[in-house]
Amino acid sequence: MAEPPTPPVEPPAGHRGPRWVRWLPWLAGLAVAVHLVALYLPGDPQGTLELPWLPGADKVVHVLLFAVPVYLLGRLTRRVGLVAGVFAVHAVVSELVQWRFVPYRDGDAFDALADLAGIGLAVLLLLRWRRSGR
Repeated sequence: MAEPPTPPVEPPAGHRGPRWVRWLPWLAGLAVAVHLVALYLPGDPQGTLELPWLPGADKVVHVLLFAVPVYLLGRLTRRVGLVAGVFAVHAVVSELVQWRFVPYRDGDAFDALADLAGIGLAVLLLLRWRRSGR
């Protein structure tokens, strides 16, 4: 005769998981705010925001500007596909808005690709987190 399955172990009363998880809504909100400000802040006419001594630095920034909020919102909502889809559309729209409406900013297809790479990185990390059973 087979034994009945063991019920899952409940965490102790008052246990809310790791401390940083309690801050997840605030961290996600902050990440989205930084994301929006960084994408839509007008540029500098002299181009002093660029780092000529570190080529490709702006692509790393684009990866992070999309990876961090997608990861945090994916953890918070557990709706990874929806969050990734919304941010993927926003990656393209933000480049078009920068190109057309934001002073001293250019829309760049390579920036959009870096944005999508950041989303992909976040999705991979979220899938790994989900498979680990947390």
